[in-house]
Amino acid sequence: SLHHIVHIYATGMAAKLRSQWDRNDGLGQNHNAVKLLGQDYESLRAQCLQSGKLFEDHLFPCAASSLGFNELGPRSSKTLGTRWMRPTEFCKRPEFIVDGATRTDICQGALGDCWLLAAIASLTLNNNLLHRVVPHGQSFGQGYAGIFHFQFWQFGEWVEVVIDDRLPVKDGKLLFVHSAEGTEFWSALLEKAYAKLNGCYEALSGGSTSEGFEDFTGGVTEMYDLKKAPSDLYNIISRAIERGSLLGCSIDITSSADSEAVTFKKLVKGHAYSVTAVVYRGNPTKLVRVRNPWGEVEWTGAWSDNSREWDNVDRSIRSRLQNRSEDGEFWMSFSDFLREFSRLELCNLTADALQNTQMKKWSSSLYQGEWRRGSTAGGCRNFPATFWLNPQFKLVLQHPDTPGQPDCSFLVGLMQKDRRKKRREGKDMETIGFALYEVSCSPENFKGRTGVHLKKEFFLTHASSARSELFINLREVSSRLQLPAGEYIIVPSTFEPHKEADFVLRVFSEKPAESEELDDDVIADLPAETRLDESQIDAGFKSLFRQLAGPDMEISLAELQTILNRIISKHKDLKTDGFTKEACRSMINLMDTDGSGKLGLTEFHVLWEKIKRYLTIFREFDLDKSGTMSSYEMRMALDSAGFKLTNHLFQLIILRYTEADMTVDFDNFVTCLVRLETMYSKSHYCTPSVSLKEDFAHLSSNLFVQSKCFVKIKDKKANVKLAFT
Repeated sequence: SLHHIVHIYATGMAAKLRSQWDRNDGLGQNHNAVKLLGQDYESLRAQCLQSGKLFEDHLFPCAASSLGFNELGPRSSKTLGTRWMRPTEFCKRPEFIVDGATRTDICQGALGDCWLLAAIASLTLNNNLLHRVVPHGQSFGQGYAGIFHFQFWQFGEWVEVVIDDRLPVKDGKLLFVHSAEGTEFWSALLEKAYAKLNGCYEALSGGSTSEGFEDFTGGVTEMYDLKKAPSDLYNIISRAIERGSLLGCSIDITSSADSEAVTFKKLVKGHAYSVTAVVYRGNPTKLVRVRNPWGEVEWTGAWSDNSREWDNVDRSIRSRLQNRSEDGEFWMSFSDFLREFSRLELCNLTADALQNTQMKKWSSSLYQGEWRRGSTAGGCRNFPATFWLNPQFKLVLQHPDTPGQPDCSFLVGLMQKDRRKKRREGKDMETIGFALYEVSCSPENFKGRTGVHLKKEFFLTHASSARSELFINLREVSSRLQLPAGEYIIVPSTFEPHKEADFVLRVFSEKPAESEELDDDVIADLPAETRLDESQIDAGFKSLFRQLAGPDMEISLAELQTILNRIISKHKDLKTDGFTKEACRSMINLMDTDGSGKLGLTEFHVLWEKIKRYLTIFREFDLDKSGTMSSYEMRMALDSAGFKLTNHLFQLIILRYTEADMTVDFDNFVTCLVRLETMYSKSHYCTPSVSLKEDFAHLSSNLFVQSKCFVKIKDKKANVKLAFT
């Protein structure tokens, strides 16, 4: 008997919530959501009603490009004969929602987005969450204009997506998601809005349920390997459902042949299910309710719809727990759940999604970041030469979970952005993860400043304190961690270096924790510049200068270019395309103190000493003696030259001064340092009251992001014998 039920979660709530659907107009809707592609639902709908024309969304057209690019492309048999039709054109009495939105309204079509549908099914169990994603006041009745709107969380903000209601139809039926009754269209329209958000329908094929959970809630997902389940997992699931969290589960596949293979007891491998309730009647039976978005193919083991275990259950309780057979939803024992399924995804709701002041709120921080080839894409710890280039974030834990105990609990989530949109370009999810390093015990690494970007030497001498369980090609990798109070550095990375992606890093803790992005201050710590009087300059140099400068005793732009390129050609260990006029003009601008546009003796002498110093630095940090400088060698060389730069400014330098293979040759190295010195001297001279960092940020776009133009000068007549020493 189940008379001794202790907890029943989520059961029986749907009917109560359905009755509230039409009374709670506006519940959960976020009116401050960003308008995708600038489309405003209210104004577009008003225009349609005024003109008497149904809305047509030209930004997501009824065309093959909106369906897909490969399996759902123009030549696919799956889409052959597809028509775009409004529900009013193929259904006598279409409804947006019938008797409330329920988890049985979602049946999978020809698209492999079971992960999304499992998330939608779970969404229907929480009215507040549902109404944020599916705003009220939409119908095919009075005020119908062929336009609908939905809201999704995207990487730190809510986005409103507007669509028309023309849906892909084949043989008179919806091609993709549909309701069991066939007359309810909220789920099909929601799927279309999500397809628009991600570029096309095919972009939704394959994924993790946690991705849908997060885009519906803004929450953060934890992943549990059920073969290594914690001893209190049932209680974790119970509390999660009680808090309104969304849960999904799946069975791992070991080969491509396993994909969607059906087990002996009718479970589908590689398929996304949602967990919708749990029941505990006391020792020993714990039950879990699971739903298959296919709407059929159900578990046939113990506690399945017609199993003998139900014979000893009171009829009223049995009717309360069980729905109609073959609806895709079924009960199973918790022990069978652990045995049969491989993975559980649990989406914790943030304070923004909870909308309940009585519930304990997370303390959370969110940072936008990027990995860029050659500058901030350093790869994982397996690549020590570049790992330190990755973005870094400081986390300060100062409030232990229990007074008198050292440990603090927190959750880190690393999410890569917009990867589904890039599938059309042949790009998919990168393999990502993160590591944490304790720094409070190493003040020497900060030198009194806790905001600096840690360098290579630190990571060569310190082991990580914690890290993500896996580097994996999911949209988000997250881990719940416990560490003693202190200061830590989080280093998010792709597995391999030079992989480009944008990301969001989120840190959640039940007690307040401080965090910040680490970056160097922009500093130009340059050696003192010695300007000699003409009488102090070596006689040999004077003689050579007269030979180079000619009758006017000044070196012009063209003369400087010829001189430098003749000299650099003698150094066979340096790879170079030669100094351009643009580069030489930068040198004259830096050194020209009298405004003549040319270099006199003392000005040229100072420039010459600079170039000699640059050559010494270049050779010192050309670690592999390739004659060029890699991006990570470049950053160390800039630091040695006295320049500390933010990640953003270093990215600009790499974009401006590297070749196609991400190397910097000598002429570009010199040009870069000259421009940096010019930027420092101009900002220092013109605006001493403004911080150098602000000046660098203001000047950087003009100084760095310019097109390259290399001009090779071959002057066989020039007879110059000046060499670097």
